[in-house]
Amino acid sequence: MRRVLMVLVLLCLPGLAQAFCGFYVARSDGRLLNETSKVVYTRNGVFSTITMSSDYQGPASEFALVVPTPSVLERDDIRTVDPKIIAHLDRYTAPRLVEYFDEDPCLFDGVEPMMAMPVITSDGGQTPAVQPKSGPRALGVTVEASYAVGSYDIEILSAKRSDGLVTYLTQEGYKLPDGATPVLGDYIGAGMKFFVAKVNLARHDAGAAQELQPLQIRFRSRDFMLPIQLGKLNAEAPQTAVFYMLTSSGRVEVANYTATELPTNVDVPAFIEQMFPLFYTSVFQKAVGDRGGLVLEYGWDMGWCDPCADDPVPNEDLRILGARWLEPSDFPGEGVYVTRYRARYTKEQMPRDIMFKTTKNRDNFQGRYVIRHPFDGPMQCEAAETYIAATRERLAEEAKTTV
Repeated sequence: MRRVLMVLVLLCLPGLAQAFCGFYVARSDGRLLNETSKVVYTRNGVFSTITMSSDYQGPASEFALVVPTPSVLERDDIRTVDPKIIAHLDRYTAPRLVEYFDEDPCLFDGVEPMMAMPVITSDGGQTPAVQPKSGPRALGVTVEASYAVGSYDIEILSAKRSDGLVTYLTQEGYKLPDGATPVLGDYIGAGMKFFVAKVNLARHDAGAAQELQPLQIRFRSRDFMLPIQLGKLNAEAPQTAVFYMLTSSGRVEVANYTATELPTNVDVPAFIEQMFPLFYTSVFQKAVGDRGGLVLEYGWDMGWCDPCADDPVPNEDLRILGARWLEPSDFPGEGVYVTRYRARYTKEQMPRDIMFKTTKNRDNFQGRYVIRHPFDGPMQCEAAETYIAATRERLAEEAKTTV
């Protein structure tokens, strides 16, 4: 009996803290850890739209997120996004497990094996001493703009010195991660500004992990890059993050690191169905290796899929994520190419921010793992003996994938 295969694909690999574009700073003596991070990056010419979604852990009732940006953002350049949109994009691009069922080898009607469509579900350092409070300008800090965006209070800061910026944030009641001063100094030297988003979480259970309302920023820049160095400050273990890159041209490639393609179209034993998250964790860790880096998990035109892990993402949602060249009347996803990378690295690895480049490569790629169920009915023909021998050999090869 054919059945739909239920597959659990982990959004957060077990035992791995998550990287992010910026870092958290707590407003209490509690600690904040970045546990799950997803970044949607839409690039259209020199225009970038970045949507940041991340979970947090910690008892702080108020905290801030600090992200470097190339310019002072206007109010219309900042918005919040429904987390369901990012969750849908994640399911649509996730590595998938599919299954086939062998037909009776005694049938000679040319019927090809049928495939069940997959269903994929998502299941501290020392604090700088507090100095007597000084105004931001005395510290070389300028509050370039401030906005109220949804449940967030936003400030755009510029700074002349990293120690001044650290002092200013400390005076505002934040405890910065250890090592923040030199990293902030690097971004100040590059002329970048700092996007600070404050959220009051008093109405939530501060002791439980909660998904933040994703924040989106838009800006113009010739550089196609993600600043990852600040994100390293919030984790004590190797960090991972998933990047979803949307363009109208083709695949997004990594310009300053070598990305690895995920092993794909691999036949696996049937029992993998019951332990696919653990199996995929092992596959990913082997692909990324001990030196860290980025692994390509998916690259495909969003107008079609084979097999489809979820319904197409509506054009309205893709426009919200920055694909403004789409029209509501267009075929869903047509004209959008999505590239999905999963990154993993320690604080000591990947010392440079990630630079990307758009290409016209529209070749399709997906992480795909296949269960082929042997025929288990009566077989009374000469072809049965050949089929049984070939199936035993196939099962032996599949078993090697779990070693």
